[in-house]
Amino acid sequence: MDESGLDQRELAENLRDIRRVNRFFGGTATTMRHLRPLLDRIPADREAVILDLATGSADIPLAAARWAERCGRSVRIVASDISDQMLDAARNHLAGHPGIALERYDARAVTLPDGGVDIVLCSLALHHLPPADALRVLTEMDRLARVGFVLNDLARSRLGFVAAWVAAHVTTRNRLTRHDAPLSVLRAYTPNELGDLFAQARINGVTIARHPWFRMAAVKCVAEG
Repeated sequence: MDESGLDQRELAENLRDIRRVNRFFGGTATTMRHLRPLLDRIPADREAVILDLATGSADIPLAAARWAERCGRSVRIVASDISDQMLDAARNHLAGHPGIALERYDARAVTLPDGGVDIVLCSLALHHLPPADALRVLTEMDRLARVGFVLNDLARSRLGFVAAWVAAHVTTRNRLTRHDAPLSVLRAYTPNELGDLFAQARINGVTIARHPWFRMAAVKCVAEG
């Protein structure tokens, strides 16, 4: 999926597989679990601004928007990606949901001011990046968020690699999914490695927790005052 100029149909099938993984194996639930307490810190009568980095087909923003609608919570969500091809896929997936804006941002250098949004999300993206670029993304998340951020990603492990390989070869015929699923686990950081990245970036107050299905989440809630 790091390739450019992918076949649009093949990419759409791959993104469909990722949405299924997020829905059934905790990706969406993990982000929503940590997003809700951050939203609770924003006055209910004020619109909350959420930025999702490296959004893919924007399934996480869509889940957040639907939850907010059910709860009567006013939110403005921006789903961003550096890839025009990904943004086209997100636009197709979001058809009929005009409440989510799409923007082309490089997650390593977002053209928004410090504290430009309330909450920053990033899901299943960090493992695609080498440490130097991962540091830039973490720094941007911390810089942009007034209230806090949620980073949701895979946690590297041998068992996770085996599970990803088996699941990819049993549940889909998509070439990208079969290639990327186990490779993503191999590329992923461990919780300790992620903690080291935050330390190198001098970002304090981050809680890193493991979640089922070889996931981990890093959450920061900005201190009030």
